[in-house]
Amino acid sequence: METVVSGIRPTGKLHLGNYFGALRNFISMQNEHNCYFFIADYHSLTTHPTPTDLYGNVRQILVEYLAAGLDPDKSTLYIQSDVPEVAELYLFLNMNAYIGELERCTSFKDKIRQQPQNVNAGLLTYPTLMAADILIHRATKVPVGKDQEQHLEMTRQFSNRFNRMYKVNYFPEPQAFNFGNELVKIPGLNGSGKMGKSEGEGNAIYLADEPEAIRKKVMKAVTDSGPTEPNQTKPEAIQNIFQLMKVVSATETLNFFEEQYNTCQIRYGDMKKQLAQDMIVFTEPFREKIKAISADETYISKVARMGKEKAQENANKTIREVREIIGFKKF
Repeated sequence: METVVSGIRPTGKLHLGNYFGALRNFISMQNEHNCYFFIADYHSLTTHPTPTDLYGNVRQILVEYLAAGLDPDKSTLYIQSDVPEVAELYLFLNMNAYIGELERCTSFKDKIRQQPQNVNAGLLTYPTLMAADILIHRATKVPVGKDQEQHLEMTRQFSNRFNRMYKVNYFPEPQAFNFGNELVKIPGLNGSGKMGKSEGEGNAIYLADEPEAIRKKVMKAVTDSGPTEPNQTKPEAIQNIFQLMKVVSATETLNFFEEQYNTCQIRYGDMKKQLAQDMIVFTEPFREKIKAISADETYISKVARMGKEKAQENANKTIREVREIIGFKKF
């Protein structure tokens, strides 16, 4: 059984892109692997050092991941800052990380362009904190997107360097967990690109959105004047609408509108109304669970406490052994 670690940034509500992206795979993985899923509140400070409601953001993410299907009895779901051993391992790894390699990191270069007024040490050492998150549980597999592949390579570098420096074979070399073709890319409603809050609230359908909000967003989705020739190739914005329908609507519904498009009879207003209704039906179970869990403070506290205890037990063992390897001893 593989040990899998993955982090979740507390930066907003879950949308359909999150769900059809990695989240569905996380839900499946927890039945087959030893999984640690953490809410990365330390990481969030690198870009938002003075958050207006860090607690509220963390709580909302915890609630929504539970509502979406992560099971605290099957996996370890915890808050990063609840496990101080992560910060200690981060310190040890920083002692053996070189300024040059950190400065060459692509994400660091991108971030200093995006936030030149806030080039902090946390940004520079982001790869070592990510490595600490992974190595604290001695993970063997890490689900990563394209933008995190370099960080995972650096984690392997830090792991191997530690083993080499202290002449041990302690940390494994974590590999990328490849979902292959299982990840579904969900387009946004703005006519191009993927669904995400970075393109504005109206671009994404959130699992917690109320029906009226969904209708308004979908009815504003970008379309064109319609096809002028039978079986005409769909432009990107129209292909996006059909892709969204493909993931939330019945096959016969999708086929009906495909036929309407191919025969130049399509009415986008009708298609959007149907798509909005299908999205409302699809998100209803999540919406109701989010409301129920959010109202149960006892359960939320229990889940956070249970995740903390399970994560700390494993992390504490790692730190004890790392301290012994390095040479720390009590007097």
